[in-house]
Amino acid sequence: MKRRQFITAMGLGALALATPFSLSSAERLTDKWLSQPSSGKMRLSFTPYELQLRHAFNLAKSSRTTTPDVLVRIEYEGFTGYGEASMPPYLGESIDSVCRFLSKVDLSQFSDPFRLEDILAYVDSIDKDNRTAKASIDIALHDLLGKIMGQPWYKIWGLNPERTPLTSFTIGIDTEEVVRQKVEEAHPYKVLKVKMGLDNDRATIETIRSMTDRPICVDVNQGWDSKEHALEMIHWLKERGCLFVEQPMPKEMIDETAWLRERSPLPIIADEAFQRLPDITRFKGVYDGINIKLMKSTGMHEAYKMITLARALDMKVMIGCMTETSCAVTAAAQLSPLVDWADLDGNLLISNDCFDGLKIVEGKVTLPDAPGIGVTPL
Repeated sequence: MKRRQFITAMGLGALALATPFSLSSAERLTDKWLSQPSSGKMRLSFTPYELQLRHAFNLAKSSRTTTPDVLVRIEYEGFTGYGEASMPPYLGESIDSVCRFLSKVDLSQFSDPFRLEDILAYVDSIDKDNRTAKASIDIALHDLLGKIMGQPWYKIWGLNPERTPLTSFTIGIDTEEVVRQKVEEAHPYKVLKVKMGLDNDRATIETIRSMTDRPICVDVNQGWDSKEHALEMIHWLKERGCLFVEQPMPKEMIDETAWLRERSPLPIIADEAFQRLPDITRFKGVYDGINIKLMKSTGMHEAYKMITLARALDMKVMIGCMTETSCAVTAAAQLSPLVDWADLDGNLLISNDCFDGLKIVEGKVTLPDAPGIGVTPL
């Protein structure tokens, strides 16, 4: 797709690196600017994009029908890498905060895009937060480098694409009627991920079990405040074919979670409690495993390090996602041959995906044999 076609498809013009974000600024971009050679320098551009959810995304403590997003491009010597920043509310980021951060990034100071450690260390040093903005640059850089090398990242990492796991499909908290509809929609998937944390938890599981005996995993999103109640529920869930329980209690309840883990018949996986690489050693003995998401971890580079450390500590690993386009989900999928479980359905939960990438074939993550992260703008 030509550059101008991509920009038109996004609905807003790409934003120049040093230009503060506004629609009027985007509209002033000209064909001359777009056709200027990069002169051996990387050029960063970005544009906001709102993800439209197919169903209301109901969690134990929140609900939404859209997710703010920022799409990113890095251009270098005729190659273009794509990335994105998806911002669910609990991460505390916004379109404005991401665009402000990206406006501070000057990649033109680096003449060699392969100096990944140096570039990402610089990006990380700009601000201690803004993890999704950092992830968008990381993903775009990986896409760019893979395209320059002409190889997908799973091959660069030496991974076997046949070892990708099944992905779960998310069933959010909802009425019995909508839960039944979602289970029907999830027919192609071999594992269901059930959101829990309210008074109707048991009723939701019973509804699902009346329709299918497929394995389930449960994400409580910090919804259980009592360790005794959590333990009772986990024993009940084990009898109903549950594989593991994700973030059963508030992330601040570290001692209570460690107590629960010692007694739980199912693995306990950290999500909201776990963000970046240093968190892993803190939670050894508190959780059995971690759920890595690129938007939390600042991207693929740190996620790979997380998997290496977690394995060294004999912890389970799950690769997950937010509600995202196929861009970020396919980037995460490049790591999937290394993990125990995958929850890579974020692109399936939105109605306006603007990329083509990974496919789910009979419930299994299937990686595209394409360079970089393996996506094509639609």
